[in-house]
Amino acid sequence: MSSDRTRNVVKEIIREIGQECATQGQTVSEILVAFMVKAVALDPRNDFKVDQILTKEGVQNIIQLCVTRLLDTTNPSLSTIKMQVNFDMNYANRAEFLNEQHHVLEARLAPVVRDITDSCPHLQEEMENVYQKIVSYVLLASGLGSPTDIGVVREVTAALQSVFPQREIMTFTSLGKKNKEQQLKTFAMLVTGIRLYNKACGKGGSSIDDLPAILNEAIPSATRTIDEGLNNCHLRAHQYTALLESMQEDQHRHTQLSSFKLKEALFNVRQYEAFLCILLSDAITSAQEVEKMQVQFATTMEQLKNTVANKVSVDANKVFPLFIALSNLWTGFQDEMLLLKFLTSMTNNLQQFSEIQSQLFSEELLTSLLEGLTVKSDEERLRETIGTRVNVSDFKNQEWLFPETIEHFDQLLIQYHGFCAYAIGVKGLTLPGNPAIGILKHKEKCYVFSSKEAAYIFAQDPDRFIQLNVEKAKEYAELIQLLELHHQFEYLVPYAQARTPDECLMKPTVKCDSSSQTDTHILPPTIVTSYEWNEWEMRRKAIKLANLRRKLTHAMQTDLSNMRRQNCTQVYLPKDVSTQTKRDNSSNVPRPQIFLEGLRGQSSPTTHTVKVNLTRAVDET
Repeated sequence: MSSDRTRNVVKEIIREIGQECATQGQTVSEILVAFMVKAVALDPRNDFKVDQILTKEGVQNIIQLCVTRLLDTTNPSLSTIKMQVNFDMNYANRAEFLNEQHHVLEARLAPVVRDITDSCPHLQEEMENVYQKIVSYVLLASGLGSPTDIGVVREVTAALQSVFPQREIMTFTSLGKKNKEQQLKTFAMLVTGIRLYNKACGKGGSSIDDLPAILNEAIPSATRTIDEGLNNCHLRAHQYTALLESMQEDQHRHTQLSSFKLKEALFNVRQYEAFLCILLSDAITSAQEVEKMQVQFATTMEQLKNTVANKVSVDANKVFPLFIALSNLWTGFQDEMLLLKFLTSMTNNLQQFSEIQSQLFSEELLTSLLEGLTVKSDEERLRETIGTRVNVSDFKNQEWLFPETIEHFDQLLIQYHGFCAYAIGVKGLTLPGNPAIGILKHKEKCYVFSSKEAAYIFAQDPDRFIQLNVEKAKEYAELIQLLELHHQFEYLVPYAQARTPDECLMKPTVKCDSSSQTDTHILPPTIVTSYEWNEWEMRRKAIKLANLRRKLTHAMQTDLSNMRRQNCTQVYLPKDVSTQTKRDNSSNVPRPQIFLEGLRGQSSPTTHTVKVNLTRAVDET
């Protein structure tokens, strides 16, 4: 099936699934539907052949299976996939998020900047109008106060007048477009720094919020919220793991708990835990940045106060850099506020996807199911394996690494998100791996294990257990994201990297970057002076060369030219010839003939036998 035809079929399947779900009152995104189609196709229980063309019956079957799974709102697996889609589509790391916010601000200010840079005032009224636009730009760019507040506008105007008097507007308009834009940014930073200094001196800035104080309260609150969610995740994961281990050890428990979706619930809380760890790391980084900026802000403000003191006039070369430094630090506080709001919003959005497993397994139900069982935490499991490590001499063809022998161990990329590589495929459990036991390096990838026994078993045939993990991910599609198995399913790209829904399902075209370098002039230059590119000039030279006015045309006829005949030659075709170079021959060796006389016994009590060899000699045959 061609790529375009496959893409069209996938789009049609996604559209029909979306319509069917909408008909039954469930709205689903195209990205979610696209991933569910692939999850259903990969699941070996559905017996679909990914590399074969789907029949009409197969298309209807896959549509029905996808609709059934998308409408099963009580399944933790669906909640996990929704959580993954939501996080990948909305989350951005610190640098990406702040860069995007800066681009948004520039886009909002672009019409104002364009209006200022394109204006060419000549009359006094036009100049005043341009100046008011500059005031508006400075106020909007700083984000300190509302443009509709008269007091704020007057404060900004007074600060701008101190660095850019209105009489210099003609000098400003005579600049180029790029210089005007740069000047506007400088004005905004200078005015922001002046207003912050005035606020610190108690001479204005009443509309400016105390961002450092707000951040000092908000960041710990957000961190506590994430910590509470993580603690709940840890407790649930430990309880679900204990129940799943009891099912594998006791057949009666297996029969009792098989109807519960314990594995789906375990994968749900593990994924929720992973996302909360990412958000917590961002919150901690934000707290560190705020603490560092507060020290720098206080130092810069103190230096500015000492520079200005009670002087009537101050050298601009000394105070302007300090005003700009204050502005940049305050912009950093504003960025941290935006980032904190984003992290809080992400935390609240993720919580809804963890409610399904909480509803399926209430506290009362878990208490009754866990009766008589020992619930081990991840830390307790790691403590149990302290002091146990693999013996490298037991493995001849395997490379083992240990934390104390590796530089930059924290930067080492561990497969399966740090979970035990053996327990995933064999037991279906996400047990924390202990690097101290030993890190197996197989085909440039690193694997950790929850016990020494698991490490030894896995190391005997790593490819087999890696394939078992892939099969487990096909059965539980949410493991592809949780265990970071996108390299095993290269045609199943992360949701955020897919520009269109059907790209989640298409195998990417193999591409590579290549380059070549050639010398500019390999051979010495050769200039042909007689070369002529003009066609009419070449015709003129040809006519001149031929000199047709002095030439005559002659014809000649030979006597025998009209009697020429065709000749042909007859050759004999080659014939098949064969030769015999092999001769069959045989030889026969004499058949052994040996007889024993006296075996039947004689009258004497002692039996005497005589061995007679009647075999003929070889040369007699």
